[in-house]
Amino acid sequence: MSFIYHFGAGKAEGSAADKALLGGKGAGLAEMSRLGLPVPPGFTVTTEACQHYFKFGGEWPDNLEADIGHAVTQFETLTKKGFGSRQNPLLVSVRSGAPVSMPGMMDTILNLGLNDETVEAIATHTGHVRFAWDAYRRFVRMFGDVVFNISHNKFARAEDLIRQGRETDELDVDGLKALVSAYKKVIEDERLTFPSDPHEQLRLAINAVFQSFNTPRARYHRKAQGIPDDTGTAVNIQTMVFGNMDEQSATGVCFTRDPKSGQKIFFGEWLPNAQGEDVVAGTHTPLPLNTLSGGNAEDCLEHQMPEAYAQLNDLQLRLEEHYGDMQDIEFTIERGELFILQTRTGKRTPAAAIQIAVDMVNEGVITKEAALMRVEATSLELVMRPVIDPSAPKNCIAKGLDASPGAACGRVAFSSEAAQEMVEHGDPVILVRLETSPEDIQGMTVSEGILTAQGGQTSHAAVVARGMGKPCVVGCTDLLVDYGRGLFYTGSSVVKAGDYITINGTDGSVYEGKVPTLPPATSSESVQTFLKWADEFAVLKVRANADNASDAARARSLGAIGIGLCRTEHMFFQADALRAMRQMLLARDEHSRQRALQLILPIQREEFKHIFESMNGLPVTIRLLDPPLHEFLPKRPEDISALAQDLGLRDGALKERLGQLHEINPMMGHRGCRLGLTNPEIYATQVRAIFEAACQLTRDSDITVIPEVMIPLVANAPELERCRQTVVNMAEHIISQYNVSLDYKVGTMIEVPRAALKAGSIAQHADFFSFGTNDLTQLSYGFSRDDIGKFLPFYLAEGILPDNPLAQFDIDGVGELVEFGTSRGRHSNARLKVGVCGEHGGDPKGIAFFHNIGLDYVSCSPFRVPVARLAAAQAALTHSA
Repeated sequence: MSFIYHFGAGKAEGSAADKALLGGKGAGLAEMSRLGLPVPPGFTVTTEACQHYFKFGGEWPDNLEADIGHAVTQFETLTKKGFGSRQNPLLVSVRSGAPVSMPGMMDTILNLGLNDETVEAIATHTGHVRFAWDAYRRFVRMFGDVVFNISHNKFARAEDLIRQGRETDELDVDGLKALVSAYKKVIEDERLTFPSDPHEQLRLAINAVFQSFNTPRARYHRKAQGIPDDTGTAVNIQTMVFGNMDEQSATGVCFTRDPKSGQKIFFGEWLPNAQGEDVVAGTHTPLPLNTLSGGNAEDCLEHQMPEAYAQLNDLQLRLEEHYGDMQDIEFTIERGELFILQTRTGKRTPAAAIQIAVDMVNEGVITKEAALMRVEATSLELVMRPVIDPSAPKNCIAKGLDASPGAACGRVAFSSEAAQEMVEHGDPVILVRLETSPEDIQGMTVSEGILTAQGGQTSHAAVVARGMGKPCVVGCTDLLVDYGRGLFYTGSSVVKAGDYITINGTDGSVYEGKVPTLPPATSSESVQTFLKWADEFAVLKVRANADNASDAARARSLGAIGIGLCRTEHMFFQADALRAMRQMLLARDEHSRQRALQLILPIQREEFKHIFESMNGLPVTIRLLDPPLHEFLPKRPEDISALAQDLGLRDGALKERLGQLHEINPMMGHRGCRLGLTNPEIYATQVRAIFEAACQLTRDSDITVIPEVMIPLVANAPELERCRQTVVNMAEHIISQYNVSLDYKVGTMIEVPRAALKAGSIAQHADFFSFGTNDLTQLSYGFSRDDIGKFLPFYLAEGILPDNPLAQFDIDGVGELVEFGTSRGRHSNARLKVGVCGEHGGDPKGIAFFHNIGLDYVSCSPFRVPVARLAAAQAALTHSA
């Protein structure tokens, strides 16, 4: 078995098809060599060698060392240079290259082969003494950092001492020589020895690149991106070309299209007399490649090196045509001669990804099917929200869970009252809480985004924020919130009420101050075209979870073909409705309860009317009251006192009543259909509101209403049978009163594992099933969404769980319940319609599974509707392939 593949001089032993073996970078270098592009020659150590290295405790495969020696000899013949030569030394770069691109996650070493003798030879051979010593100081520092893991701060302090008292930032040759000695002293102080033998340097560098595949940051990146851990990385050893040799040398990075907008313009940046690390490290300010990149003509490569630019422009067109996708290209110009160091599929913003896909279909480069498969479904949610400008400077002060995507910036407020006051003064707000509750709904409504120290991705804050389309970060354990002093601490900062912060609900980051964002691209023509293509291929229909008319209208505008979950309890979060609900819950007798219900009836009826109007002609599934009663009741002493005063009760009397309603585990207590069975007047009032709204619109307007009533938390057939009868009796009574014709359905939410197991008997009383995968997952695992954050990071880090099952659908476990319940239900009731309305309705992994088992629809938060539409199309295309 060969672990070495050569490339260069118009030939290669591999190709683009060998990405798993050669890594993305190695496969690109091989393919470009085969195309005859100016690629510095080199060889690739395969991913299999890396896998062997980890499998056998850091041992190389047999013969690898000898094969590398032969490869270096072949190098020397090809370049007419010698590795370690004192006349014309060969210097190489050692770069990682995993099968799936992991930018910035693994290590690179440049200028390898330098020592005290070869640096003098380089200086003599090139005639550039300062260049030679600049390359040497770069190499020593990079080697110490990458191979010996010495903190860069120690090198920085050594450099500061050398620079003290010098008039300019640019060191002369003597200064560079002193810096090399200082760097070596840093290494010696760590009781390590800088190797002068280039072959030993190469061996240690290859090991370091192997090891960088398994660093915590690389493992975290793979986890976040869903990249397997067992692929290993290839190592590319390539002849050095120097962009920092003289004024006719340069380095840069370019894209065949604009990675921010997707426009078909040649885009990039460059630096004269610099090495590639200077461009990507952020230590220098690069210049624009051309005027299309937004620069002044005199600064552009197009103006300063027109011949090299023209050649680069021709090559980028060839590469995009060859690969059929936007390319990210690294290049170096040495003494006016252009070299291509890398090409890969370019990273792009979600909006740019769609623009490029649509443009390439219109250009005849790819098919609609290929375009739909090329865009990651989850990225569409970001198209609907503002996102952090990737080029903006930022200081991350905390990290939490990515509960609702998008970026938001505002002043910190610690209460709803403070948030409302700030907004009234014209200031944007980020609401910061330990956790949120219905008490906080008004503050959440006016805020740009929500940040909580506790809670998981299906906590109150997360679910409500997603429904509102607001960025949200939850479970941010880095935060210590001090309400009394009006501030929060992180490990590095103290943030006071009124200070600006920026949150990124896409990755859970919290940033200090204001960070620039890019606007959403919701209404762009390319997005609309792309989603229409998705609908052409999708089989699974997409509805939305919406609890009010504005959310319903937004969902419809984003392509939802109905409401799959309208949570009636969310209608009680406004002040008047919450007060009526509390009066009903705290009522001591039937008369008091009925009086409170009469206040609730018109509130809900009007809400339902507005929703039905927004969804004219589309089905609306309304879930009757489901959550534990404690969610509507106050917890903080000051809120209890305020409620007692509002209801005309003594604090003690109210606390006594709250104690009577207290449950040890309310999530498994008096909620859902249990509440409807023990207090049928509650469900009857809700059903009256639904059907009075529907009948009034049917009678008085041309609105077509299709109501579907959903009974929650059913565990056996008798529960559904009795609740269904309550619904049907009231519905028929109201329809008869209004003398209209109304098509409606009654079904249930399958969220208790026993309901999935007994789906056959339950389906006899249902027109539809809707799997509530949030609670089904919690109850199947025995996890609480509010407490999972205490152990989930450990579970994920240790591989006990592959993913957070509350965020990504658990096909192996919960999936079996959904498939079993669907099969049993349809066997018992052939006309049974089946969907999913939990948060997993917007999870592409779950959507693929739901498509494969033949569900009718999924329902998700409004801003995830485009995600679900694309994921449904991708599932259909994959399934039919």
